[in-house]
Amino acid sequence: MTTAMNCKPAELKTEPMILSIERSAAGRRGIRFPRPEKHAGAYLPERFLRKTPPRLPELSEFETVRHYTGLSRRNYCLDTHFYPLGSCTMKYNPRVNEDMAALPGFANVHPYAPEAAMQGTLGFYYGMEQLLCEITGLGAFTLAPAAGAHGEFTGILVAAAYHRSRKDRARTEIVVADSSHGTNPASAAMGGFSVVTVKSKPNGRVDLGALKAALGPKTAMVMLTVPNTVGLFESEILEISRSAHDAGALFYMDGANFNAVMGIAKPAQFGVDIMHLNLHKSFSTPHGGGGPGSGPVGVVRELEKFLPVPRVVCENGAYKIKTGRPGSIGRVRSFLGNTGVVLKGYCYLRMHDGGTLRSIAENSIINANYVRVKLKDLFPCAYDEHCMHECVLTTVPERLNGIKTLDVAKRLLDYGFYAPTIYFPLIVHEALMIEPTETETRETLDAFIGAMRAIAAEALADPALVKNAPEGLPVNRLDEVGAARNPDVRWR
Repeated sequence: MTTAMNCKPAELKTEPMILSIERSAAGRRGIRFPRPEKHAGAYLPERFLRKTPPRLPELSEFETVRHYTGLSRRNYCLDTHFYPLGSCTMKYNPRVNEDMAALPGFANVHPYAPEAAMQGTLGFYYGMEQLLCEITGLGAFTLAPAAGAHGEFTGILVAAAYHRSRKDRARTEIVVADSSHGTNPASAAMGGFSVVTVKSKPNGRVDLGALKAALGPKTAMVMLTVPNTVGLFESEILEISRSAHDAGALFYMDGANFNAVMGIAKPAQFGVDIMHLNLHKSFSTPHGGGGPGSGPVGVVRELEKFLPVPRVVCENGAYKIKTGRPGSIGRVRSFLGNTGVVLKGYCYLRMHDGGTLRSIAENSIINANYVRVKLKDLFPCAYDEHCMHECVLTTVPERLNGIKTLDVAKRLLDYGFYAPTIYFPLIVHEALMIEPTETETRETLDAFIGAMRAIAAEALADPALVKNAPEGLPVNRLDEVGAARNPDVRWR
């Protein structure tokens, strides 16, 4: 195992950041464009024309290539670094899936093309719904939502439509666990419901007694993140779903952490009525930089009629788009969904069977527990028991010369690791959430563990070194509050 003694910060990259405009030399160029046949005034009104030419960088082609290659080498990404980013899984994305999504027949299809001309696209949409039904046990899916939170909101609208159809308008509350993703209460509130939060027990799981006390004739739905944000499975999930149903409410599962469940259990077995998945997390499609994503919503058969339109159906061997469906909540976005993301998720699922999906989930669980056990003497686990795909450690400043979780995360950058999610979930003090995913090797995990142990040793020997980290990046420790409230994103 890599130890603190032989783990050193990565090579320093402190060369100054020089912008392309600062490299500019008058008259230098890499390409010549043909002169326009007419002055811009022939196309635009005079008031829209610039009075002075724009100041653009003037560089040779070679300088331009070197500039952007240099910028790309400053990136943290899965191709270059371990990304222990809890909450938003940065899974390995097989390159072949990118190739499939880039095939012209899929990438260039026009959304208004006739059905007969887009049978391939409609076919994988239809097939993806069937696959998601198979691995979740639910009756139907919509692939329209563009991201996980969008899926949650769609699920909220489906629940509201269900209660309206029963003329039960008294159900105005949604019960949410405090260990759920923060988007759960936000989506419920956006859907027009009041949010009732149930606190967790000391073991990190929902307090069943408190949950039952919160249920009543006003309860429209219970929302639960499974596994929850402290990385634990809700061991009383069957009793939770029964209690929700006994109260006349629906049971919603936030399936963003499905990476730890797929192939092992089907949420329908838990009594789930509605759930969303994140294709951009569990099924490998990358989600860096904020998108694009895909948040399919699955429901039991009883709720299928409320799903958004359009839906892809198969009739007499041909795929068709259905837009007129009584009971539907209508459109939640344009066209069918984020086609490229759906296609990559479809390819990923077609690459695996039930056995390998289970293996993926089990390896993600093993990796998270490996990190948890190897670090818990220095960074105690918030709930020291077998976790699922992620473990939530804590930094104890009193034992590390006042070093906090933020300092540890910043120092990890110097060691060549992307910083984990920190200070989330909110119910854990000094939280340090680590989600290694199933594809990281033991050697990579050992290197990360070695870096964490080295940082703990530095905290005791030279705490200023950790508090001032990072020191080997183009920018050092930023005033994060100042940067958030007074962003300065303009050059000069």
